[in-house]
Amino acid sequence: MSVHDEIRQFIIDNFLMGQDSDSLKDDSSFLEEGVIDSTGVLELVGFLEENYEIKVEDEELIRHPSFTNLHFSQKSVYYRIECRCRNWKLEIR
Repeated sequence: MSVHDEIRQFIIDNFLMGQDSDSLKDDSSFLEEGVIDSTGVLELVGFLEENYEIKVEDEELIRHPSFTNLHFSQKSVYYRIECRCRNWKLEIR
């Protein structure tokens, strides 16, 4: 299963309770669409940190929209994995 599909399935299983998953679009805002709330974002980040062995700093959740939809969540995971593999310093702008 791809990163995108795993994130999508996590959202469906934990927040949509398996219902109405067709309305979950890649660029739909989790918060604006009422899919998850701010606590849900923390749950999502915890899931991503555990499954992909990445680290997300608390301040990043406030300043950056990295985990606001499926598209940004997937890109953020890929970026962190690439930085780790290449031994790059993670830079969030």
